[in-house]
Formats: sequence, structure tokens, C-alpha cells
Amino acid sequence: MPGTASDDVRDLAGFGYKQELDRSLGSFSSFAAGFSYISILTGVPQMFYLGYSSGGPAFFWTWPLVFLGQFLVALCFAELASSYPLSGGVYQWSRQVGTPLGGWLTGWIYLACQILSLAAVALALQNTLPRISGWFQWLGDGSLPGDQARNAVLLGCVLIAFTTIVNAIGVKLMAYINNVGVFAELLGVLLLIALLFCNATRGPSILLETQGRGEGGPGGYLGAFLAAAVMASYVMYGFDTAGTLAEETSNPRRRAPRAILRALAAAGVAGGLLIAAGMLAAPDPADPAMSKVSGGLPMVIQAVLGPSLGTVFLIEVVFAVTVCALAVHAGTVRLIFAMARDNGLPFAEALAKVAGETRTPIAPAILTGVLAAGVLLVNVNAPRLIETMCSVALVWANLAYLMVTAPMLLARFRDRDEPEPAPTGDRFSLGRWGLPVNLAATAWGLFVVVNMSWPRAEIYGDDPVGRYAAVSATAGLLAVGAAYFLGVGRLHAGVLPEHAADELEFADPAAVIAQLAPGESS
Repeated sequence: MPGTASDDVRDLAGFGYKQELDRSLGSFSSFAAGFSYISILTGVPQMFYLGYSSGGPAFFWTWPLVFLGQFLVALCFAELASSYPLSGGVYQWSRQVGTPLGGWLTGWIYLACQILSLAAVALALQNTLPRISGWFQWLGDGSLPGDQARNAVLLGCVLIAFTTIVNAIGVKLMAYINNVGVFAELLGVLLLIALLFCNATRGPSILLETQGRGEGGPGGYLGAFLAAAVMASYVMYGFDTAGTLAEETSNPRRRAPRAILRALAAAGVAGGLLIAAGMLAAPDPADPAMSKVSGGLPMVIQAVLGPSLGTVFLIEVVFAVTVCALAVHAGTVRLIFAMARDNGLPFAEALAKVAGETRTPIAPAILTGVLAAGVLLVNVNAPRLIETMCSVALVWANLAYLMVTAPMLLARFRDRDEPEPAPTGDRFSLGRWGLPVNLAATAWGLFVVVNMSWPRAEIYGDDPVGRYAAVSATAGLLAVGAAYFLGVGRLHAGVLPEHAADELEFADPAAVIAQLAPGESS
């Protein structure tokens, strides 16, 4: 029957790969992976102050703008996820519609982004746990910035150790924890929105107030608005994670595209309502603390709901941060596995090895944890550096997205043959809307990369070197990646023999299923 494990094995073999990962994820797990990566309760409270400081209450309108732009990208990704249901997501998509070099560079850039993103998410615990209880301020009393920075690293390393263990054990445990966390986050964010709206002290006209932002500056409020749009860009990425887990999802050609679109849609609607509700309920929109990292939306929540109920929602945020870190870690593991399986990374054989019992790439899970923890150590004595690195990571994420939509657009203009439809005939397709959507998504991606890279002092600091960190770091990353692939990588590129599909998978996939241990084919 369509969508069975036998069909999935045969489908994967058509791309030259054997089924090795544990294909056990269903529709909700696939959706939860993308939603938890975006994580509204992690990103919106954490970054609210950034948008407010740049654009005032009217920065709210940057959210639907960025959502619509990213949804164009998500539509393109949904089509690619249905055509190429492979681990590695953007790496595989760029490689399939473009060139081997372009695909490898896309994976290389997104891998660097993922490592920095995991470190950044782990640091968010410092904004919640010590507020819940002083017991979590393990280093010092938290009154000094140095104590806060060191404690943030310690808490972050504990979280990364947890996500490493879970991802090494297997995708089933990761999905179970992630599903519970996402279900709790969905309930929590809906309840929080309702409570804030019930305590609104003003009408929606507040969403049109600029508070004089941009006056006297270049471009007026447009310049301030573009700067404020960075906040939404910080939050709305990672929705491609459902495609990254395609080889662990049953019937991925049907489920992965829908999961990508549903994850972004749910996060977009919930995030917009949360921002609006927060500003309508804010005790004093003119309070300078609304534009400070120590204030912003968390301050509004505590002021409106009181300390007891506010603590409950802080606990909810801790769960959101945890499942977000799990999803980022899981996506990074699959990206490393996919690139290593194609012999595109050093020590490829070890990194692509799948453990027999867990059917999980353990080495990439450990490597991801070590690298992310190493990045955290930078925060001990240079907190500004980690902020800059996180901003650069967002540039890299959207650049990787652009390196998928751009070659996809070129393929359309060259009238390249469309990918073969799924065996079930259930492939997601944009049809005649494909070209205009792809064109708009590519233009949007270029805009986001330029806007995120713009040398704004409020993001990159006043230091002349730091202000151009995004441009210089991106150029350096591309140069190193291109030099490796052209000098070494391309000489060894190709599916490792132990991961290549054999005649059995092509000829009789049912025989492969029969060889699996009981329960593994479900």
C-alpha cells in the first residue's frame, strides 16, 4: 500500500542510499521538530526588546512581513522536501537542483550556523532559571555581569550535555521529549496570549505608534523599521527541520512538506498574537525598560500576571528552551551524517556510522555537543562576542536558504526537467505558481541577508571591525569551504560504499523490511 515502510526503502534506494536510520516519526513528530526549532516561547520573549528598541510599538508590523517572506521560502522547501526526501535538508536540496560545490557550501554554511545556534539557545537558560530560583545561580550571586556570563555557560553546558545524550540514544526518545514539550508550549503560549489580551489596557492603535524612532536618521522610520525587522528574522528560521529528518519519517514525501508549512504557520500566528498582546497589556509603553534586554516582554508578563503566575510561565519557557535545543541538535546531527555519507567531510566513515541498536549517528551527536560547548566558553570573558556570533549565524542561516532557492530558480529558468513524482503520486507541487513563488522567495532571501549583514551599531557594536563582522566572517567561511572542497573534497566525493543501496533494495525492498528486527518496520 502507498506510504508503507517498503515504499520508503525503495524510494530512498532510488537516490542511491540504503535505509539505515530509524524511520519511526509520524506527522506530529515531524511538525514538532520544526515548531520547536522556531520556539516562540524561546525567541519572542528573548528578542522582543531588540525590535521594540529599534521600531517602537509599530515594530509589530515587521513580524507579518518577515512571516510572509519566510513562508515563500517554506513553500519552495516543501516542494523540495517532497521531491528529495533525504537527510540533510538544505544540503541535499541545493545539491540536487544545483551543483556539487553549491550543495557542499550550503551544507558547510548551515552547519556553522547550527553549531552557533545551539550555543545561543543554551545561553537562554540564564534568563529564566535564576529568576525561578536563586539556587540556579551556581556561580556568584548574579549581581555582576561576569557572574551571569559564567553561570550562563555552566547552565548551557549542562543543557548541551543533556541534548547530546538524548540524540545519541535515538530519535524515538528525542521525538517523545520533543512532542511533549511542543504540546506544552502550544498550550502555554495560547494561555499566555489569552491572559495578556484579557489584561489589555489600551486598544490596537498602539501598534501604529513609532515613539519618534528613526527621526533625523537616514531613511526616517523606514531605516528604523528595517532594523526592527531583525528581531523577527532571529526567530523565524529552522522550519526546514522536518525535511532534515525525512529519512526518519514515514511517508516523508507527504508528511515533511506539510510539517514544514504547518510549523512556520503555527509559529507565525502565535508569535504575532503574543507580540500584539504584550504591547496592549504593557503597563507603560514609554518605559525605557521595554527596550532593554533585562525588561521587554518578560517584564510585561511578570508585571501583568504577578510573580506566582509569572513563575509558572518561566518554567514553561525552560521547557521550550530545552526542546528547542533538542531540535537544533537533532538537525545538526542529520546534516553532518548526510554530508559525511557523501564523503564530504573529514573522518567521513566515522561520522556517517550508524549504531546498530539505536540506528542513530552517535559520533555526529557527540561532535555537535563538543563544538557547541566550545563556542559557549567564548562567552565567559567576551559576552559581546557571542552576541555578534549569534547575529552572524542568522546571516548564515538565511544565506544557506538563499543558496537553495536561487539554484532552484535557475533550474526553472533553464527548463530543467521536473523531479520525478513520488511513487504514490502524492508529491507536493506549486504547479504554475512555482516560478513566481520561487522568484519572490529568492528576492526575499537576498533582502534578508543584506538586512541582517548591515553594519548596525545596535547589533554589531561601534567597533569598526565588529560592525563588519557579518561580511568578513561570511567571506572567510565561504573561502575556507570552497578551498577545502575544490582542493580535497571533490576528489573523494561520492556515496560511501557501506551506505550505498545495493541490488536487494532496488529489486525487492520487502525483503529488506523482512530482515529488520520485529517492530522496526512500523
